[in-house]
This record gives sequence, structure tokens and C-alpha cells, in this order.
Amino acid sequence: MRSPLKPRRAGEQSPPPENPAADAAAAPVQEHVTSDTGTSLEHLRASSGADATGATGMPQRPSLADKEAPPVLVKVRPPFLIAVSRILWIASLAAGAAGVIYMFVIRQAQLPAIADLVRAVDGTRQEATYTTAADILFWTVFTPAVVVILLQIMLQVSFAARRPNVRWWQFGSLMFSGGVFLLAREIVAFGERGAPLEQILLVQLALATLGLLVSALPPALAWTARKHDIRRGPVAPSAGAGI
Repeated sequence: MRSPLKPRRAGEQSPPPENPAADAAAAPVQEHVTSDTGTSLEHLRASSGADATGATGMPQRPSLADKEAPPVLVKVRPPFLIAVSRILWIASLAAGAAGVIYMFVIRQAQLPAIADLVRAVDGTRQEATYTTAADILFWTVFTPAVVVILLQIMLQVSFAARRPNVRWWQFGSLMFSGGVFLLAREIVAFGERGAPLEQILLVQLALATLGLLVSALPPALAWTARKHDIRRGPVAPSAGAGI
């Protein structure tokens, strides 16, 4: 029989191991088992986290780097042809304004000549009738000339905003301006004082025609069809993206 265990006295050392060689050989095995156990636990925890994520339906936080940004409206300089068209239209409007001012300046000087035109049609009326008719004819030419300028200014604003079918409206205003030119040449723009007015109105009509033709070229049409200038690009990573 084995002797019963005796209590260890204070200061007494524990007995040495019975087989030191066996314990030394078993130590690497124990460390390997411990390492394998730790690896298995980590793998189990990762699998449990993935299963929990899939079960709850919560996606992982997406990365904010290298993402395509939403479209942003930007202000881009228009093509060269659009700039040329605007310059021509502005020059046409300036010529038209100069023509309107000059027409108003020569009004009093041209009224007797206009009255003579009316008298040549019917000379049996009183003199006041011819004066009134001459005044009416003058304003019949002056008012449409002012309306053409105001209309073309509004159309230029719409053209800059890339509104659809603006070129057709500009073409209509150009035809109307041509009618005003023909009417002014017959009623007001004649004689020594009327000759400069005819030239000014002709320059206005020519510049407007060139402006419309330039705006109808393919690059200008593509700029109008695009309607908006949009910038796209990757999103810059934010400061807290890596947190």
C-alpha cells in the first residue's frame, strides 16, 4: 500500500518530477494543441460574426474611396461658335438701337416728305389730313422697329438658357425685321437724311442673319441639345473614411 500523502512543511521543496524527459517531449505537443485550439476559436468567432451578419441582413460599411460621384451642374464656357453668334447678335441689336434713335431724330425733318407721299396718292384732302397721315405712317414704322429689338433681346436670353426651338423664333424675328426694313425704306428711309437710316437697318439685318447662321452650325447645335453641363468623377475620400 501506498503511504498516505503527508502535508508539506513550510520551507520544504516539492519533489522533482519522476520523468523529466517525458515532460520535455510533451511540452511542444501541448503548445501545438493550444495554438490549434486558439486558431479554431478565432475561426469559429469569425464564422459566427458572418452568420450573424447574414442573419440580420446588415451589410458591411461600404468604402467611400473610388466611388463615382453623382452628377453635378457646372458652368462651362460655351463653344467658340456660340460666342461668335452672340457677338453678331449683340452687334445687330446695337445697330438696330442706333437706327431707332436716328429715326426718331429725323422724324420732324421727314414728316413733310412722308406727307408728300400721301398727297401723291390722293391730293384732294385737306393739309391737316396729310400731316396726320404722315405722322401715323412714321409711327407705323418706328414701333415695329422697337418691337424687333425687344423681341430679339428676349430671344437671346432664351438662347443662352438653351431653350428648345429658339432658333425658329429667331428666324421669325429675322423675317419680321426684314419686313420692317422694307417698310422703312419706302416710307421713312429716303432722301438725304433717310439714306443713313437705310444703311443702318441693312447692317442690322445682315448681322442678325450671320448670327443665326453661325448658331445653326453642328457644334452650336450640340451645345444647345446638351442643355446642361454636367461633371462626373470619383468621390474624394473623407477624413473619417478610415475610422
